[in-house]
Amino acid sequence: MLRLFRQYYPIRNIFFFLGEGVFIYASVWAAAMITKGPAALLAEPFFYARLFLITVVCQVCLYYNELYDLTVAGGPKELGVRLVQSLGAAGIFLALIYLAFPAAVIGSVVFMAGTGIVVVLVACWRFGYSLVLSRGLFNQRIILLGSGELVGRIRAEIDARRDCGYTVAMEVPESVEFLGPERPAELSLICRHKFEGLCEMSRGLGIEKIVVGFREKRSALPMQELLRCRVDGIEVIEGNSFYEMLTGKLLVESINPSWLIFSEGFQKSWMRRSLKRSIDLSLAAVLLVLLLPLFLLAAAAVRLDSPGPVFYSQQRVGERRRIYRMHKFRSMVQDAEKLSGPIWADPDDPRTTRVGRFLRRFRVDELPQLWNVLKGEMSFVGPRPEREAFVQELERLVPFYRERFSVKPGITGWAQVNYGYGASVRDAVEKLNYDLFYIKNMTLLMDLLVMLRTIKILIFGYGVR
Repeated sequence: MLRLFRQYYPIRNIFFFLGEGVFIYASVWAAAMITKGPAALLAEPFFYARLFLITVVCQVCLYYNELYDLTVAGGPKELGVRLVQSLGAAGIFLALIYLAFPAAVIGSVVFMAGTGIVVVLVACWRFGYSLVLSRGLFNQRIILLGSGELVGRIRAEIDARRDCGYTVAMEVPESVEFLGPERPAELSLICRHKFEGLCEMSRGLGIEKIVVGFREKRSALPMQELLRCRVDGIEVIEGNSFYEMLTGKLLVESINPSWLIFSEGFQKSWMRRSLKRSIDLSLAAVLLVLLLPLFLLAAAAVRLDSPGPVFYSQQRVGERRRIYRMHKFRSMVQDAEKLSGPIWADPDDPRTTRVGRFLRRFRVDELPQLWNVLKGEMSFVGPRPEREAFVQELERLVPFYRERFSVKPGITGWAQVNYGYGASVRDAVEKLNYDLFYIKNMTLLMDLLVMLRTIKILIFGYGVR
């Protein structure tokens, strides 16, 4: 497993990504060899740099067209359509680059021939990778020890993620009363005798990891057996920690204060805060200047579309529970909550104006929050700020909700790029799972990842409300 942005990714998946890059690079190289010949290529300056440029642009387009999310592009038909779309987009982007930098041109004939080879090789490469996933090759075999909700959630996540890199070899409940009739007979013996023989069974099954998620946290752990497994080279990991690294979120219904206290993370040094603030300040100032024409167009469109002010200001709860006014372009009719009072967002809210729907689709309505970033009330990346009326209710219903206020709220965030907007308490709980993961593991590189995913959401419109 490779740890990246505080999550673990199977080496197999990294190899798949890099291997696809090699195929794209080799395809264009082969096309150039066929169409121009080796002698002509040797005479061209920076030829291999041009190949690298094409490879990077193609893989960026594949990423932004969800081709590295196997839950989206799983079937052959969907794969083919998205692959053609991605290569078409890559051609457009490369054409723009070539207009600006003519020296980077590699030739239209080479590119067209290379595209044909890329389609064939990438399709074959992905077909082979799908076979690897379907057969669970190179997966780590694990045992789930326990029978609570946490174990069920882990099992569901592994079943839903074909490329997670794990295979559940066996589930061992913490008590014989949770044994079903379909369980192997040796499990009954292990559970009745305080897990004696667990280590031998693990070795026989080729287990590499044991995930512990007991239903009752006060249950006596089989310390001696788990110690034998650990000394024998089998990794033993607490269930909440495994769930965190598997999913990129926490599970607030399952964790307790002691787990948060003693777990790794929550590093907020003065240097890290200062650097984050410097980036926020510089980027907000630059964008306010560069986007001024867009601000003027949006303001004119809002004013012409419906009566009322251009901007909409609303009190939100920020860092350390400080109340501040967050600014947006008005996307609803004037006095939208005059009769209803504060209510959750709705995907087809009739109060939204025609221009407002467009502004929300491309998140243009959020741009005035750059001013909040400039003032230091918000950051580019962080938990989305909530209204005081909802905060009071959510703090009463959702455990650890107040921990969101340990950092500045953000224009975008880890929860937004992974879950989207929320319209209920259940959604607020799920978003908090992501927000706590971000607060616990926040780094500047993670902020960069959130920004890149935000750009993808802006292009494809996923999660907009």
